[in-house]
Parts: sequence; C-alpha cells; structure tokens
Amino acid sequence: MTMIESPARPHVLETSDDELEDIVTYADAMALRGLLYQLTGDEELKAIGLKRVLAGYLERNVPATEEDIALIRRKAVAFLKSYRDAGAPALQIGPAERLATSISLMRGEAIPERAQGLYLEETALDPWVRSLEWTSPPPVDRLENFHVIVIGAGMGGLNAALQLKRAGIRFTVIEKNAGVGGTWYENRYPGARLDSPSRTYTHLYGVDFPYSSPFNPWEDNQKYFSWVADHFGLRDDIVFETEVRSMTWHEDRAQWDIAVSGVDGEKTLRANAVITAVGFLNRPKYPDIEGSETFKGSAWHTVSWPDEASIKGKRVAVIGTGASGYQTVPEMALEAEHVTMFQRTPQYLFPTRGYRSPFKKQVEWLNRNFPFYTNFMRLGSGSADGFESVSHIDPDFDDPHACSASNKVARDVSLNFLRSKLNDPDLIAAMTPEHPVWSARPVAVDPDYCVLDAIKRDNVTLVTDGIEKINETGLVTRTGKQIDVDVIAYATGFRATEYLFPMTITGRGGVTIEDFWAEGGARAYRGCMIPNFPNLWCIYGPNTNGALLPATFHELVTIYALQCIEKLILEDKASIEVRGEPYWDYNRLIDRENAMRVWSDPRVPGYYWSKHGRSATMNPLSGPDMWNLLRVPDFSDLDIR
Repeated sequence: MTMIESPARPHVLETSDDELEDIVTYADAMALRGLLYQLTGDEELKAIGLKRVLAGYLERNVPATEEDIALIRRKAVAFLKSYRDAGAPALQIGPAERLATSISLMRGEAIPERAQGLYLEETALDPWVRSLEWTSPPPVDRLENFHVIVIGAGMGGLNAALQLKRAGIRFTVIEKNAGVGGTWYENRYPGARLDSPSRTYTHLYGVDFPYSSPFNPWEDNQKYFSWVADHFGLRDDIVFETEVRSMTWHEDRAQWDIAVSGVDGEKTLRANAVITAVGFLNRPKYPDIEGSETFKGSAWHTVSWPDEASIKGKRVAVIGTGASGYQTVPEMALEAEHVTMFQRTPQYLFPTRGYRSPFKKQVEWLNRNFPFYTNFMRLGSGSADGFESVSHIDPDFDDPHACSASNKVARDVSLNFLRSKLNDPDLIAAMTPEHPVWSARPVAVDPDYCVLDAIKRDNVTLVTDGIEKINETGLVTRTGKQIDVDVIAYATGFRATEYLFPMTITGRGGVTIEDFWAEGGARAYRGCMIPNFPNLWCIYGPNTNGALLPATFHELVTIYALQCIEKLILEDKASIEVRGEPYWDYNRLIDRENAMRVWSDPRVPGYYWSKHGRSATMNPLSGPDMWNLLRVPDFSDLDIR
C-alpha cells in the first residue's frame, strides 16, 4: 500500500489560536482520536473511556465524558498549533503498522483481521490501491488490439474509464445522456440529494473533493462527476447522447458487436470486452393508471424533471412516497399553490441533523486544512456491526412490526420522531408503516423541515385513498373525489429489478440475458459475471445493493474485471466467463442469506424483493466478506479459453 503525503497547507498559517479552538469543536471527536494517535502515537488517547449511544437508530461508541472530549480537543489544538508554527509543511501519515490500531481507536472497537484490509483501503490513504498493477509488461500488440466498451458515464462508468486509462487499455464509453453523472445528471427534481453521507459518495481519489454539504444536493454530485471527467481527461473517450440497443457475442472472433443509436445515427461497434455501468436506478417506472395519457397539464417523472419547469403558483400532484417523493414534496410546498401527495405505503423517516444544510465554515476548514482529516472521516467513526443487527431476522423475536430487538429500537426512533412532529392522530396513523424497518428503503430527513412539516401546511394535502384514474384536468380517487391539478410529478421509482433493461444481450449459443434470467430473475456471480456471457462484467449488477458502499462496490468490480482482462492479454486468451457451478453456488448463498434479512418481509412492495420470491438487488453479505470475494478473482471458478 503506497500512502499519500499530505500537501503543505499554507492557509493554516493564517489561523489564530482562538480560531483553532473554535474549529476543533466542530470535528468528530472519535475521528480526532484515531487520527491524532496515527500522527503522534500519543498513548493517552488509548485510555479514553467510551460509552454507546444512539446515533440515528444505530449505536456508536463515543467518549464517555465531556472531560474525555475536552482532552481530545486540547490535543487536536496543540497538534494544529505545532503544525502551524512549523510552517504547515507536507506531512507523512505516520507508521503503516500503526494504522490498524488508529482505525480501531476511531471506531471504538477492535477491527477483525479479515476486515482490516477493507478499512485501510477505505481511508483512501492510497487513492490508487484499486488500480491495476500489471504483474508483467503486456505484449504491445495484444494491448493495442484489445478494446473495451464501457456503457454509462456515472459513478461506475467514470471509474472504469479512468482505471482502463491508467492501465493503458483502449476503451470507449457510451453514454445516453449529454453529460456525465448518470443518475445525478438525470435526477434534478426539487429536493434531490444524497441520503448517504457525501464523504462516502466519492471514489478513493476523490477523498479531498470540496463538497459543500454533509448530504450533497444533486448539483454538487454533478460537479463531482464533472470534476472526475475533466481532471482525469476522460471526456474525449466518451460518446455522448448515444444509447446501446443490443449486444451480440461472436464466438468465432471472440468479440462483442454493440449496436448503438445516437446523434450520428445507428452503427455497430466491436469490442473484446464490455463493462456495463448502467446502474439499476436508471429506467423510470410509471404506474399503470387509466387515463394518464388524457391529462392536459404537464406531467413528468422525477428522473426527467425539465430544467425549465416552474411550479410556482401551480397545483401539483405527487404520485409516490419513496425517497424522491418525500424529498420533493417539502421543497415544492414552498413554491406551489398547492401540493397533493398520493401515498400508497408510508416509509420510515429518520431525523438526520443538518440534512438540508451546507457544512459549517469550521468543517470546511477541517476538510481543507487538517492533514488526513477527510481520509479518516471518509471511513467513518461508527460501529461496524450496527446495520447487521438491525437487518437480520431474529426468529425468536415476537413483534409483528419488527424483526429483532435492534430493529424495534430503530422503529421506535422513527415513530417517536413522527409523533413529535404530528399532533393529528389521523396523520400519525397514515404516516406509520406496518412493515419492519429496512424491509423497504427508509428515508433520511432534516428534523427542522421535512415531509412531516410539509403535510401540516395549508397548501399540502395527503391522500391515501388510492387513484382510480386520471382525466384531462386531474385525478380521481377511489372514493370518487376529483382533484384538479396543473402538474403531475411521478415519484414512482425505477425498474430496479430489470437489470440491463432495455438492452438485448445475446451470449454464447444465441442465449439472451432475458431468457437466461426468465426463471428467478436477475443473478450474477459475485455481482458481476454471468455464464454464457463471456468478457462481460456488470458494475452495480444483481445483488450489489448493500454490503459495501456504492463507490466501493464500483471500484472493486472494476479492479476485478481488469484483473480478468489482464489475464486474457498476458496469456493470449480470447474469452473468460464464470462456470455454471460457481455461479449457482454463489447465488444459493445470496438467496439463503437474504431469506434471513428483513427485506424478505412480504408486506411492502418495492425493489428489495421480487416477484420471484427472492431479492435481485440486495446483498446480505458483510462488507469484509464481499471485499474478499472481489479483490482478487478466483480463476478456478472461471472458464478461460
């Protein structure tokens, strides 16, 4: 592992003692604990007492007393003063052998040996640890004649392009939109923002990107992906406004023919390998409502929100109350004449302090100027096992609305927040989910202003009757009430379980991916390879939601694919694919473990559980286990010809 050196930080020289005292009060105390130990080796930091507290609905370890927190802050100020007075020079991270202990101190728990490699990578101290390092120099002719098509220029596709470029492998990216960013190029509805921390939503090499908020709005996500494309010179290798219609494997020449349609018309490209990075939240799903085509007003899906759209002074119907619906209603309520929110199933809401607010200036200072602070904060300082206990089904736990004691704690946190916001018993009942937490995707909200505040406004109406039909002027509920509107916004999600839709993909022997997945739905080996479809890897493929952060999953699948491509090039082979037995062994494991997770609960419709009685999306494995499966291919599972 080659660790980065923190550059000189000249702005620190301008910071007074009083300012430093103030700034460190905005730093995460546990992150400071681990980082300071790594930089100084101060043994007193090991002796600090800890206690467990709820952070949201998960427990985490924090300093036991205010005195402990004050001690950590004093040490941080002393370090920063010393660093400033030395001229704020470039700085080494400290001994590599100390890192495992430093991370354990930050998280407040011993890190199992099997997890240490993943956690070390996640600090981004080596931003290129998930890049291909050739085991021997590749033959020039083989390298020049090998070409990879990457489909999609979102988070996964941009990383694949960059890693191929660093490896010297020829590639072309096909992108259906006019710009990079994938889902964050498309999702521009009012209130669109991350529901996971911004610090975790960058690649390793983006650890110091100056994002503005703890939970980025879509504009900042788009800025980040544009930075990746521009900073690393990727745009010239991206073909924009072009969509892949079909892919066909040709056994005789071991190549894929990729039929595309774009601004230059239709053409067929050839490639030795394909990496799909189309995601699974990329094709909007519209509800089948009678008369929707007759509506005379404006209508669009949240994923297709027009840049020129204005809802000021208009009557708006929002159909759907998943994350996008709950995000957009509060924002639209501030502008629209009236918003009617049509809800089928209520979701769990979890208060997340500062969710709608930018970073404080002191946090921005820490991000820019405290050496390696962003690295430690990217990894995070929470306990590693909290989500495991919340989502696992305890067969001995008897509660119709929770699957375990930890799950009930999470439910209680959400319902207590709900009751603190609403005084109306009817509204409380309408917004109370019957299903356990995490059997559908919960929603992070700002406790100061969110959908619960919006539905109390005079210009917002919650409708739970269901929609009978749509007509020229609006919607008719199942109780026969006519609701006239000017705009219909479909916040109805995506065709999440229909992976690689709507491409027609034909592999060996004329087998299509649709036929191969007809029974049981989408599956893949380690989330990325499929029998009969050689030289094809899927980023954000089946069962890659969970276990690891999205950026981590994307990076690991990419390095996995590049190691497979390396083998083809170095050994002068034509094709590589997973064999049937390992494919089924892996998927039986996934299905068996998913059956013990709360998202197997049948009471709530959604993309976590499919019509086939299994999950095509969720990954039930632990992060370290998934990391170990992807970091190096097991070539004995693969057919190489």
